Amino acid sequence: MENGLYIGLSRQMALQKKMDLVANNIANVNTPGYRADKMLFEEYVYKTNTENQEKISMVLDYGQFKDTATGPMTHTGNPLDVALDGPGYMMVETPEGTKYTRAGNFTINNEGILVTPAGNAVLNNGEGQITIPEGAKEIVITGTGEIVTDQGAVGQIGIVEFGNAQVLKSTGDGYYRVEGGEVSAPAQRTVMKQHMLEGSNVKAVLEMTDLIEISRQYQSNQRALQNEHELQRSTIQKLSEVN
Repeated sequence: MENGLYIGLSRQMALQKKMDLVANNIANVNTPGYRADKMLFEEYVYKTNTENQEKISMVLDYGQFKDTATGPMTHTGNPLDVALDGPGYMMVETPEGTKYTRAGNFTINNEGILVTPAGNAVLNNGEGQITIPEGAKEIVITGTGEIVTDQGAVGQIGIVEFGNAQVLKSTGDGYYRVEGGEVSAPAQRTVMKQHMLEGSNVKAVLEMTDLIEISRQYQSNQRALQNEHELQRSTIQKLSEVN
């Protein structure tokens, strides 16, 4: 009798997680370099402990994956803005260790260090900080990330690639950390573009459509659970009257 409730509840939990994920995508629609997350579902078959070994088919949120499509490129004219054309990521020093990002809206702090808007240092391939000499002009950033000023070369922005980008997990602020022991390698298929910024690859209209559809499915599932509950209550009430 309770099987319908179990099935409905499993679907409702999966819809809740998907709604959270879609809402997070929408919240990052204007985050430079952000890559949308998508949910994976599969059927979960459970055997009941009844004599006839009845099977219940429920919904299991198997996990999520990252949409690795490149976001739209925007020309900013800022010499410290860079975008990556290819699968690479830039390295950033954070209090939690080295993280990776596609957001190239960099600035120079009071100490002359190249940093992100959050104040975290951008790293070179040796995971060292990059310092721009005081008074440096005509900053040029090449396709390999090398930074050249009128005072000469000052460093190279570290660009790495991963065999499987799905090992990168979002930690907020456009940063990603590695899970699963995946080792990065120097970029071979990525080109850096100066005066450009990569936008979020979230398609706002599609995400809003998904959010509306999830909300409708959630409400429909809620009504089904309520009907199942009313059916059980009615059945119990009639059985009690017979006895």
